[in-house]
Amino acid sequence: MFFSASPDLRACHSINDLRSLARRRLPRSIFDFYDGGAEDESTLAQNRSAFARHRLAPRVLVNVAQASTATELWGQPLGMPMSIGPTGALGFGWRDADLHLARAAQQHGIAFTLSSSGTASIEAVAKASSGRLWFQAYVLRNQAFFWRMIERAEHAGFEALMITVDLPVGGKRERDFRNDFSVPFRFTRRNALDFALHPRWTLDLLRRGIPAFENLRGMELAAKSSTDIASSVGRSYDPSFDWDRLAQVRERWPRKLIVKGICRAEDAQRAVALGCDAIVVSNHGGRQLDGAQATLDALPEVVAAVAGRIPVLLDGGIRRGVDAAKALALGASAVLLGRATLFGVAAGGAAGALRALDLLKDEFLRTQQLCGAPHPGALSADLIRTP
Repeated sequence: MFFSASPDLRACHSINDLRSLARRRLPRSIFDFYDGGAEDESTLAQNRSAFARHRLAPRVLVNVAQASTATELWGQPLGMPMSIGPTGALGFGWRDADLHLARAAQQHGIAFTLSSSGTASIEAVAKASSGRLWFQAYVLRNQAFFWRMIERAEHAGFEALMITVDLPVGGKRERDFRNDFSVPFRFTRRNALDFALHPRWTLDLLRRGIPAFENLRGMELAAKSSTDIASSVGRSYDPSFDWDRLAQVRERWPRKLIVKGICRAEDAQRAVALGCDAIVVSNHGGRQLDGAQATLDALPEVVAAVAGRIPVLLDGGIRRGVDAAKALALGASAVLLGRATLFGVAAGGAAGALRALDLLKDEFLRTQQLCGAPHPGALSADLIRTP
């Protein structure tokens, strides 16, 4: 781990507290890479404000003494209607963060999604966790490399493949430009002072080396100019990827196929017709198209188009258990956690990952009980009021 002493996670009573702790211990360029969005970050903000706009009208006098967060997805149990979504470069925040999150997810009975740009390999994650594992694949120009990654996930026993479809090109993330954050990571004159002010983090990096993008070894990712900084991985994405290519993935991948990044009814209907097993309503956490609608606002349209044929998941802006409850009330089967668990593991490693999930589960169960919902399926649209 980067910290020689464990942070006082007991003083963290919310995801925002974990975020503050992560912000204190990380160099600004690393924290901003995790925390920031595209351009003016309006979509990043809207993902959060959409939850505030939707209010709850709780039922009362319902027996919730034995309330449970347990649910299922594809007929298999989930300890709560949440799973950990794909987040890249986790190892920059805390050594072995991907493995810590995979183990924490297993302890809570939920799925963990390994990103293509994770800092642990497909095989290492499969060895570290016997829980539900999903692999998120970015669509790469190097198609041979893309197919090899998918084959590795199949051989490692991953339950599902998640294809992210909202990245034909990388988003313009201006915090990263200002901080000289690049992929792969490098020291520059501009960020040297920032690292000097975080000596324990920096010394560990110098002593143990820069974490690698283990699943992308062998690909050229270096930024070639200042305008490529932080979007340099985006230069490897394939902007020609289309529905026909997605159909090829469906034909070759024998297990569950999740499509992440759909926000329109017609796209959702086409994904169902193609044989996809789940949809994630996502705008990439506000990191791609600034000005895109909030995912919670897009959710009802997609849910109506799918009409119960496959599960619809949602990510973007989940910071509280009540946020997940509102998403379920609007038709989601579950939510994916991104920054919420990222802040946890960046604040305190394995203990921080568990603290984040513990907090969210407690808040979600409390929300269920206060809304008169003894189980997640009782969170229905009649609970929602939108002024």
